[in-house]
Amino acid sequence: MDMSYRISTVASSTKLKRIVSGGQTGVDRAALDAALGAGFPCGGWVPGDRMAEDGVIPERYPLMALPNGNYQQRTRLNVVDSDGTALLYSDFLTSGTRLTSDLCGLLNRPCILISARETPDPYAAAEVVWRFIEDNGIGVLNVGGPRASGWPAGYGFSRAVIAEVIKKETAELTSTRRGVDACG
Repeated sequence: MDMSYRISTVASSTKLKRIVSGGQTGVDRAALDAALGAGFPCGGWVPGDRMAEDGVIPERYPLMALPNGNYQQRTRLNVVDSDGTALLYSDFLTSGTRLTSDLCGLLNRPCILISARETPDPYAAAEVVWRFIEDNGIGVLNVGGPRASGWPAGYGFSRAVIAEVIKKETAELTSTRRGVDACG
C-alpha cells in the first residue's frame, strides 16, 4: 500500500479542536451550546464579573473570567487566543461584532463574515465556515456576533451553523481514524 497517500490523508484533516466565544447572549451562547451539546471542547474569555445582557453567565459555560477585564478586553483575548474568527450576523456589524472584525484586521487574524441575510440556510453557512477552517488551518475557532437583543433569530441560526461545523469535524476525524486504523 502507498504510505504517502495515508500520510497525506491524515495531514489534510482540519483538526478543529475547540470553539471559543465571549459568552454573551445570542451568537456567543449559541456557539457554546452547540459545542456543549455535541461534547466538543469549548471555552473563551469573559469579563471579570461574568456579566452578559441577561445577568451573570451560568457556570455551566467553561469560560475564564478576566479579573479586572471588560467586554473589549474579553473580545481581544478571544481573537488573540484563537486561530481565526467566524462572525455571524444579520443586517450589519454592530458594536461588539464590529470591534471583533476590526481586531481581527489589526491583529492579522483570519476572519470570515457570514450574513444570515445573504446565506439564510444554516447548512450552506456551515459549509462556508468549514471551508474557512480548512483553508486557514483553524484549530481554535472564535465565534461572535450580535447579542440576543440585537438579533433575536441569531441564536437559532448560529447554533445550527456551529452544530453542523462540529458534525463535519467529527465525521472528518472519524473517517480519518478509520482510514488509519484500516491501514495498520
